[in-house]
Amino acid sequence: MNRNALARTLALTAALAFTMPLLAKPISKSLPLSQNVKVGKVEVKAGDYRAMIDDNHVTILNGKKVVAESAGRWEARENKSPYTGIVADSNGHVLELRFEGKSQVFVLSE
Repeated sequence: MNRNALARTLALTAALAFTMPLLAKPISKSLPLSQNVKVGKVEVKAGDYRAMIDDNHVTILNGKKVVAESAGRWEARENKSPYTGIVADSNGHVLELRFEGKSQVFVLSE
């Protein structure tokens, strides 16, 4: 194997190793909300929920009941989040979901 082929193989392997955990299976995390917020066009009351993220889609659950859904994407941040929660704008629209100890956040597109 020549050097160029080896370099391409190593680059592809590194890229796959980084993305595979995100694509492997849905992520399910507790999501406490201390205030009412909007996820997409749905208002979600303050309370304890579960966020189920499957690739580029988040579902907010209250028990087994689907409360809200939205599309989004994962983005890397420089630092790990010290808490699990949401970042919302001044109107209460959720912009991103953060998870304690993780440097990636889920940014909502709606």
